[in-house]
Amino acid sequence: MATAPAALDAYREEADRFIAALDEEYYLHFAGLKEEFELTPIYERYSDLATLDACRRVGEAAESGDRGAIELWRFACEGYMGDLTRGELEEIAHLEASLTAEVDGGEIGFRMLRPALANEPDRSRRERLDRARVDLTERELNPHQLAIAETRREATTRLGAASYRELYERFGFPLDELAGQCERFLAETEDLFVSAFDRLFQRRVGVPLEDARRWDVPRLFRATEWDSGFRADAMLPALEATLAGLGIDLRAQENVHLDIESRPTKTPRAFCAPIEVPGRVMLVIQPIGGPDDWHALFHEAGHTEHYAHTSADLPVEARRLGDNAVTEGWAMLLELLVNDPAWLERRLDFAKPEEFAAEATAGLLYFVRRYAAKFLYELDLHAGDDFDSMRQGYVERMQDALKIEVSEADYLGDVDPGFYSSSYLRAWAFESTLRGFLREEFGRTWFTRREAGSLLRELWHEGQRPTADELLDEVAGAEVTLDAVSDRIRETIAS
Repeated sequence: MATAPAALDAYREEADRFIAALDEEYYLHFAGLKEEFELTPIYERYSDLATLDACRRVGEAAESGDRGAIELWRFACEGYMGDLTRGELEEIAHLEASLTAEVDGGEIGFRMLRPALANEPDRSRRERLDRARVDLTERELNPHQLAIAETRREATTRLGAASYRELYERFGFPLDELAGQCERFLAETEDLFVSAFDRLFQRRVGVPLEDARRWDVPRLFRATEWDSGFRADAMLPALEATLAGLGIDLRAQENVHLDIESRPTKTPRAFCAPIEVPGRVMLVIQPIGGPDDWHALFHEAGHTEHYAHTSADLPVEARRLGDNAVTEGWAMLLELLVNDPAWLERRLDFAKPEEFAAEATAGLLYFVRRYAAKFLYELDLHAGDDFDSMRQGYVERMQDALKIEVSEADYLGDVDPGFYSSSYLRAWAFESTLRGFLREEFGRTWFTRREAGSLLRELWHEGQRPTADELLDEVAGAEVTLDAVSDRIRETIAS
């Protein structure tokens, strides 16, 4: 295996095949097509990619400052940690697919508890469903989550970093800068959030924000009163029409595959599995009805179109790795069209588009505040303290941001590896500014303009070679900052 700075091609090719195999396994299991989540055979087949020696060799190549080499170094380190934790990850996936809870005399699968919460109108039953989920999480899943967290921490020291946080700073993640933006965003949108969510909870759930509980949140976002405007049979036609307006024929994309069937063991969390980039891209959602389905479909369609248009000539670090705020930004751009009054009027002949847009934007504010708090908590979690002592820190961070108490049982399961929360936050910032640029250039109905589609395809072609910051500077001459998200939200919500 070649890993010298001038000879990384062999490592790149093997890395590409390794990621393809992982994405296919991820797709098959989490789409509910395969019972077991079998990572071990894949890691064994590509064992030379994820050794400590490989990390050190690729790390030496990254000392040149070449971004591609740095991305390969991050990939090697994450592969090393993934190899060490794959057994626990397999067991968690097996448990999530096989565990059931008994609620009110009936059994319900663990992965269906969250959808059941969202679709349950009875508040007391929602509480019982939530307590069942929390009990299974604490008793069955958390021992494995804790083992993973401890293993990653130990592995980090072997990789030469004092902490997980320091390791990602070496990869170029702007953690301190983003933390400052998060603190400012939370402070500046506090009053707006409390006012908007108090109205929303009273209207949708029948309780004020101060009386809301965590089991009310999924029901709030289910937004059943809007179901008639977001019919299941209209989802794909609306997506097809939107892409057609941009000059993209979804049905003619042989490299794009849609999986929208409901299966008992399919994860409720929508995802895109780019098994081959750009050759075979899977778009997967688990339908539960209403606006959430539409947001999920359009979000994953953003990922899908990005990967499907990525140049096949790019190296693996630009096709599959790179700044994930880029692909998340493209996903947000299409997802948030569903909230746009101009899009609702054009594509759905929607009743009360302004009212829906205000409610949906309040939801956006909730999620950005949630991820801001989550990111700040993750910085604390990875600073080196005892993991179990972080339970209360998780509850305090989230409750301060959302004004609703969360379960401490989620203090590890709510953490995505690799500071992925930072990618979501920067993606929202990227999307807010890019959307403004597209509206200025092509009008409020920019999504109907072939010229806008040509620009998007040109940018998608670059994969993730440029960072979100570089893309936004090139296109709009602007910076990636959460201030743009604040401005976008205030446009729609009146305090």
